[in-house]
Amino acid sequence: MKQKILSVILLSAVSMILLPGHTHYKKESADPQITTESLTRVQKDSIRKCYTMELFEKHLSRIPSMRSRIEGIENRCQAYIEGLRSGKIDDLHPIFIPVVVHVIYNNEVENISDAQIQSQIDVLNQDFNKTNTDSNQVPEEFLDVASDIKLNFKLDRILRISSKRASWGTNDQMKFTSNGGSNAIEPRNHLNIWVCTIGGGILGYAQFPGDNINTDGVVISSQYFGTEGSAQAPFNKGRTGTHEVGHWLNLRHIWGDGNCTKDDFVDDTPISGTPNYGCPNYPTMHCDSNDMTMNYMDYVDDACMYMFTKGQVERMKAVFAENGPRKGFCKNQG
Repeated sequence: MKQKILSVILLSAVSMILLPGHTHYKKESADPQITTESLTRVQKDSIRKCYTMELFEKHLSRIPSMRSRIEGIENRCQAYIEGLRSGKIDDLHPIFIPVVVHVIYNNEVENISDAQIQSQIDVLNQDFNKTNTDSNQVPEEFLDVASDIKLNFKLDRILRISSKRASWGTNDQMKFTSNGGSNAIEPRNHLNIWVCTIGGGILGYAQFPGDNINTDGVVISSQYFGTEGSAQAPFNKGRTGTHEVGHWLNLRHIWGDGNCTKDDFVDDTPISGTPNYGCPNYPTMHCDSNDMTMNYMDYVDDACMYMFTKGQVERMKAVFAENGPRKGFCKNQG
């Protein structure tokens, strides 16, 4: 958003998100369970529901030391971006991201095929490298800021775990073998994705850099994963994966999870006061400028999101820098 975020106010900004009223998307229970009613609701309403910011708020309130870690990451992120723009820091080469997919299933529909898994990897490579076929739909006013980060996602392995649980909620239980889930594999240099039924109408959630390494990664419900098999419209183009991996790379929701005075820490995304849903008409405006509804970090349907910005790309690159929280992935190169 078009306002400069100074490092000296970053801690207060982090603290502010803990106050009531600073999120505009639906507040679910701490451990939402899947029901016929919730399934009918999400299918009828066709509304994207992401639990990332609510999980982040919980962890900040439970882990006092996490505040200082997040402040440090933000300070280093801003320093990296300033160095990159001034030419004092060299741009990063294409980065290799090995992906471990944990499929935790209760039935054969949830036990998604290798082909469905690969379709999600393909979408990640397209979206993060701006080779997605719908990138030509970016409106003229945003063409100059549309960008790519040059990430190379590659499927490393698939782990399949049969379970008697109908849903897993949002308390990260699927991330531990001791709970009937599956432990993270080398999370310092692998992206772990757990595919299971979350429940409560939630499509997915991710963990920001700086949180517990043992739960690091992304969780996505199987019916919103990839582009084929059990993937359900309007979330059947793999963009839930793109959205959640964006969070995993330190991107916030484009509306800043607040009103027109809140920020997503990116200076080339327009200010917006609320998420957008469905496929909104262009232009759509909630504050003093047109919303970038087609950004991957909004809440629109899969078919209507198709861009990152240069500022978002800089922010994502910062996590891989020498002092960044995901620097371990640079060792995967070569």
